[in-house]
Amino acid sequence: MTALALSDPTLLRREGLLDGRWQGAPQSFPVTDPATGSRVADVARLDADAARTAVEAAHRAFDDWAWALPQTRATLLRRWFDQITAHREDLALIMVAEQGKPLSEARGEIDYAASFVEFYAEEARRPNIESVTSHLATAEMELWREPVGVAALVTPWNFPAAMLTRKAAAALAAGCTVVAHPSAQTPLSALALAELAQRAGFPPGLFNVIPGDAAEIVGAWSAAPRVRALSFTGSTEIGRLIYRQSADTVKRLVLELGGHAPFLVFAEADQELAVAEAIKAKFATSGQDCLGANRFLIERPVYDAFCTAFTARARALTLGPGMADCDLGPLMNEAAVAKQEAQVADALTRGARLLCGGARDPQGPLFYPATVLADVPPDALIFHEETFGPVAALAPFDTEDEAVRIANDTEYGLVAYLHSQDPRRIYRLTRALDFGMVAVNRTKVTGPPIPFGGMKQSGLGREGSRHGLEAFTDIKYVCRDWSDG
Repeated sequence: MTALALSDPTLLRREGLLDGRWQGAPQSFPVTDPATGSRVADVARLDADAARTAVEAAHRAFDDWAWALPQTRATLLRRWFDQITAHREDLALIMVAEQGKPLSEARGEIDYAASFVEFYAEEARRPNIESVTSHLATAEMELWREPVGVAALVTPWNFPAAMLTRKAAAALAAGCTVVAHPSAQTPLSALALAELAQRAGFPPGLFNVIPGDAAEIVGAWSAAPRVRALSFTGSTEIGRLIYRQSADTVKRLVLELGGHAPFLVFAEADQELAVAEAIKAKFATSGQDCLGANRFLIERPVYDAFCTAFTARARALTLGPGMADCDLGPLMNEAAVAKQEAQVADALTRGARLLCGGARDPQGPLFYPATVLADVPPDALIFHEETFGPVAALAPFDTEDEAVRIANDTEYGLVAYLHSQDPRRIYRLTRALDFGMVAVNRTKVTGPPIPFGGMKQSGLGREGSRHGLEAFTDIKYVCRDWSDG
């Protein structure tokens, strides 16, 4: 059993939060440390009945919350933010233990998670009533945004705190009540956040967290008519399944799905900056990030120099347990490592060159080092499947049109990275790239004020910004006659 040196051990919750009470279950499931394989905790395996009970609790709490004054919602969210920031270090330690990411990255994620709660605490004070210029004599018109009802949130294992707060803070600010299901691989971060919500004074039923089997719990919520909105972050395959399951109840959906980001470097770019940003874009969270760059397309005149510099930096990245705060931690599970091995083997059989990495590290079965492949052909699996790991695929291009064609040749459309110093080229490519977000000469683009989301099969809707409230609200049109009759 992994022992955590928490300042507040009561943050390590092992039960679900349902209607303001912590609820256990006859069965449990283990949460293990990816670095060591040891058990961190056994968590209650709640079932579909508990999931449905949570919906009923959220439904009962909805009217009071929907009619609450905007400043009441804002104050409660602000208290939650204060609790999260006060327990930053413990939350980071819990995340490292269950997810494996380096400690500095975990601290950064807690800050990122808290920023969404702070942002939506401020947005909660500004409900938007929009007037419409009337086209009818003696009539005035308004558009009101009203909360849709119970919102179900399904969060992934790679960002177990930030993905929950990004969804929950928006839903709560809009006036919705929440039922949430964290990944069974990383439920402890969500349960700790639920504990802090309790301390902040959340009333019963407002915020429910149900750990257990995803198929059983999310299936119950997909079928529940009282769940009016469902927000999911995860694979495109599972997103399609949720889309189908939610059709009969015609839910409002936000689907933040897979990514397969291209990273384009042109000859006129600042090459030192491009290499440094490429390392960030590939190896953050050990590559386990939907924003992670997978396909590095480098203009031929600078291709060899880029390969050399990028590989030198990749080799220098340290690999180790998250608590050691190395550059890279372990991958999440055996399937993740097996995918890296399969994509590397496929690329090599098709003529790619291995510049560094390419084999499991002796530290443990889930440790896979930074790996660089050069001259990757367009038919390689890694050019068509999301990698979700620390393997970078590099290939040269000769023309701008060729680079755009290769970049867009994917079912995904989440983010693209572009490095150039030519303003005309930057304008052309930001228009031509079929991605919901384009980062120009930098890697970090996310944060509470921006509408995060993709095109094509990278999902539906946006999270963050005022646009993140849209999925949790309905527009009510009011037309009032003001004549004397």
